[in-house]
This record gives sequence, C-alpha cells and structure tokens, in this order.
Amino acid sequence: MKHLTDGWLAGAECCASPNFDVRPDCCDVRLVVVHAISLPPEEFGGPGVSQLFTNALDPAAHPYFATICDLRVSAHFFIRRDGLVMQFVSTDMRAWHAGVSNWRGRERCNDFSIGIELEGSDTQPFEPVQYERLAALVKVLRAHYPIDDVVGHSDIAPERKTDPGPFFDWERLRGLLAAPLGAPPRPDAGGGVPG
Repeated sequence: MKHLTDGWLAGAECCASPNFDVRPDCCDVRLVVVHAISLPPEEFGGPGVSQLFTNALDPAAHPYFATICDLRVSAHFFIRRDGLVMQFVSTDMRAWHAGVSNWRGRERCNDFSIGIELEGSDTQPFEPVQYERLAALVKVLRAHYPIDDVVGHSDIAPERKTDPGPFFDWERLRGLLAAPLGAPPRPDAGGGVPG
C-alpha cells in the first residue's frame, strides 16, 4: 500500500461496487470511519461481505442473508482477518457505509468520510495484521486527504451502531500510526484517533 490513483489503492484487491455516488462539491474528505462486519454474523472468511457490497448476496445461502439481501450498502475498503485489503469504491466517490450519522455537528458523514470495514464483530478481538493494514491504509489516506479524525461507526451513529465494538484496540491503532494521544476521547464515544 503506497499510493492512490484516481481514488484506487495500489496493491488492494479491487471488487467494484455499484453502491456509490458522487460526493457533494463542497465536501473534502476529513474523516475515516472504522466499521466491523462478518457475514454470516460471527463467521469469517466467506464471500458474504463482498457479495453484500456488490448486490450479489444469495438469500438462500443463509437465513440471515434473506433479511439483508435487499440492502444497497458499500464501504471503500474491507480488511479481512488474514490482512487482505479489498477496495469496493474509489475514495474520490461517496460510499454508502455510515447511514444517518453526525460528527462534530456535521451530518451525513458519507459526504466527507472514507469507510473501512474490518472483518470482525463486537464479541472477538481483531487480528494483529488487521491493525497493521488499517494503520498503513490510514497513513496513505492522510497523505492524500486532509483527514482530521479516525473514528468508529459507533462514534458517528451512537444510537444505532456499536461497531467496531469493545474489542477494538484504539491504543494499538494510535501506536501504529505513531500519532500523539491528544485529548482523551469523549465519554460517549468509542475512542477515535485524532488527525
């Protein structure tokens, strides 16, 4: 992971999603949102996430899939448990990952954020290689965009979302980014990393 070309990361596995649109003209990318996902829930390694993001999820493949197969969602990136980085949407475009959201008084976080999904859940620790890939990716993004914050989905949608969950180690990410700790996280937030 070294650079972006037209919003596509060199070295990432490309799996283009149709679920994106153009960012509003007034919106610079200022935020990275960290998510966690596993499909089926609590199961890792299968094609469910990429199928969800490309509208190819088979509702007959698992009972849970029947409840979500009509969703039209995406993230810019997905980092598997083994460290594989997949990209679904150009970072220059707006992926559909945040939903109803607010960060520091700005609503519609999809407009000004990059969404990174980690293969995981609220009930299990993440793999060391996932933190390494996430930190490397954030560094590339910071070199390309004026990123102010790295936060969890739960930070921008606390009434609806809990991911990346209590097992996500914000201190570990801070260390890998070699960023100063700065101000402590808000009491109602999951952590985040200052820009």
